Amino acid sequence: MALGMKQVLNLSQSLVMTPQLQQAIKLLQLSRMELENLVNTEMVENPMLEETPDSEGTTASLEELAAQENKAEENPQNAEDFDWASYLENFRSTPNLPVYRGGDEDLPTYENTLSEATSLHDHVLWQLNLSDLDDNQKLIGQAILGNINDDGYLQDSIEEIAQRENFDPHEVEAVLYRIQEMDPLGVGSRDLKECLLVQIYDLKEKDEILERIVENHLTDLEKKNYTAITKALGITMEEVVERVKIIQELEPKPGRAFGASNAHYIIPDIYVAKRNGEYVVMLNEDGLPKLKVSNFYKTLLDKNSAKADTKEYIRGKLRSAVWLIRSIHQRQRTIFKVTESIVKQQYDFFEKGIAFLKPMVLRDVANDIGMHESTISRVTTAKYVHTPRGIFELKFFFNSGINRVQGAAVASESVKEKVKAIISKEDPARPFSDQKIAEMLLKENIDIARRTVAKYREMLGILPSSKRKKVF
Repeated sequence: MALGMKQVLNLSQSLVMTPQLQQAIKLLQLSRMELENLVNTEMVENPMLEETPDSEGTTASLEELAAQENKAEENPQNAEDFDWASYLENFRSTPNLPVYRGGDEDLPTYENTLSEATSLHDHVLWQLNLSDLDDNQKLIGQAILGNINDDGYLQDSIEEIAQRENFDPHEVEAVLYRIQEMDPLGVGSRDLKECLLVQIYDLKEKDEILERIVENHLTDLEKKNYTAITKALGITMEEVVERVKIIQELEPKPGRAFGASNAHYIIPDIYVAKRNGEYVVMLNEDGLPKLKVSNFYKTLLDKNSAKADTKEYIRGKLRSAVWLIRSIHQRQRTIFKVTESIVKQQYDFFEKGIAFLKPMVLRDVANDIGMHESTISRVTTAKYVHTPRGIFELKFFFNSGINRVQGAAVASESVKEKVKAIISKEDPARPFSDQKIAEMLLKENIDIARRTVAKYREMLGILPSSKRKKVF
């Protein structure tokens, strides 16, 4: 068998992503906050980028500037003849699209921007430092606080904390009990039972029945099986109801009051407002730096004395700056076009509300504006629109359809809203089952299965009928 070498010519196609395309795709899927962070980072790393006030800049089109850039790249040996001065002065990032500019009346008051809410960790640490515990016990307390989650519960066991920090387990447990007595009462509890018992022990009067219910019958409480509790403890229903009312006043999540410090504030990327009977789409440019290429470097490019490697460095940074600005421009234009298409196709929603939201998929908008579905998916993720109906993620407007017995399909979000409305009007003593809700929707010409009702109810955070029922 002979071995040999030979040349073979194959013709194949492959997709090669240029750095510009990769950057454009990356910017397209970033949220507003991520975009701001990226722009600020680029301004630090690229000396060619500067922020410009709104009053500065000219109206040179991106097409003209792109032609200039291509000319420079095609003839690098004649770079001295290229009009860099005009290029640097004319290029700016503001797209020729309607832009929303908020006034001072839209800003929060000075008092609301002055301070930050105290976290659960800081609140308990403050009490720990003021306590009469010795220095070693305070170190143990700090280790415990580091293992308490946002709900106020201890995540690791006492043994794990003691072993990891080289503490005595008995001392860790003793400090834990002291922390549980701090505000909020029950913080650092290991489970719901301990959390409730800590709060019960703090009541002015000792109640053994109340303690026994929490200690042994939490499952019955959850299922509202009060009859089982009366039989097990040999007490009347009135006595059980009296204790249940007390338990309902306790806090199952001690850290809940401090959750606001982790609140996620949404800044809309785009606005939809009704002007003269028509809906107008406007980009929200507030907070986004307006970029331009630094004029300082044009003097270096104009000087014949500048070194070749210096000019090459400037040209490289210039290309990077232009790619970034053009990518941001393209991102904003794409968001604008997608929102315009959404407003056009979901006009009834903006006019009449969520009950009139239509079934719509990414393909509908992609076909309307001549873009790929993957682009629509990227541009609608983590992007928010402010409308007269509220603030929504752009993804909200894309939902599947639910068949009607007769007529066109209805959007799944509209069905969720109907389920929510039905449950809000039910008798608390006789809540509707999922099957009953499905039957009620069928009377409204909406054909939906019981399990689909259950899925929508869970997505809305609504308990099943057995747990919604109020006995008293």
